Amino acid sequence: MRILAAGDHFVRPALIREAVGRELARTGREAPEFGELTLPWPHEPFGPVGAVREASGTEDGLVEALEGAAVCVTQMAPFTERVFAASPELRFVAVSRGGPVNVDLAAATRHGVRVSFAPGRNAPAAAEFAVGLMLAASRRISAADAELKRGVWRGDLYAYEESGGELGGSTVGLVGYGAIGRIVARVMRAFGARVLAADPYADPVAVEADGVEPVELDDLLIRSQMVSLHARLTEETRHLLDARRLGLLPRGAVLVNSARGGLLDHAPLPEMLRGGRLGALALDVYDLEPIPADWPLHGVPNVITTPHLAGATRQTAHRAAAITAAEVGRFLRGEELSHLANPDVRAAGRP
Repeated sequence: MRILAAGDHFVRPALIREAVGRELARTGREAPEFGELTLPWPHEPFGPVGAVREASGTEDGLVEALEGAAVCVTQMAPFTERVFAASPELRFVAVSRGGPVNVDLAAATRHGVRVSFAPGRNAPAAAEFAVGLMLAASRRISAADAELKRGVWRGDLYAYEESGGELGGSTVGLVGYGAIGRIVARVMRAFGARVLAADPYADPVAVEADGVEPVELDDLLIRSQMVSLHARLTEETRHLLDARRLGLLPRGAVLVNSARGGLLDHAPLPEMLRGGRLGALALDVYDLEPIPADWPLHGVPNVITTPHLAGATRQTAHRAAAITAAEVGRFLRGEELSHLANPDVRAAGRP
């Protein structure tokens, strides 16, 4: 049995190998033969490769590294139709991220290759980062820091019309109420905020049990002084917050997006910010990454930008490796996978 640890400079091959080794040792299985491949992300941006999106590396490099491998653990490797066709011994791909967007699932299914993923691997990190963006945007932390470093003392930020708002006593709306949204809600409630959640897939009884009010999206936008996005990007949720819905926000509201750039229609934002219709905007994700030099929001007031860092903690990398290692253990033992992404896969030979 050969396993390929196709890591990168975040979820490193060594982390994958060590996590799988611990998992197999726990059940008394002999350590397999390992191969390693280090993909260039994040030192080089991910992007589309073949028919998959958000991948790193090349099809040729992956095919070469997969020779003789039945299992591959990866975060970013481009598993395309061509890769599956050229790797007849491959039976299982464990993707160490929240969704297997670097895998052509239809091709995997046709070739009898199971694919799993790692939901919740970055939930604590992403939730903490979203809270940080909320605080930075609402209290002008980034702007004040930048000005002070230029030698400008912004005492005017203490003026009533410039001063920020507190989380305690405010209404915070969460668009999406999965693992990340639930953690953010818990922190917001600890601050004393009233929390609303709009998520058509969330159980309203469970939401209410968390002390959160389940509402429709339009209602959430009308009532919230601060809105944070935590939904998945699908064809249905692309530009979920379009010009009409952005117009529902109360004047001076703060908007945070650390989920996916495509959830938000960026076109209305510059004018909304310049006119004070939107009080502040904090973004960690964008329609196009990296953002171009002529990006329309460059230079617009009250905008905080970070380069897709919400999940960037060492704990996330270790959790990602551990979740996928557990799936490898289940696969090798012939057990049902906990996070199977392509349940229609035809029966594949057991190792």
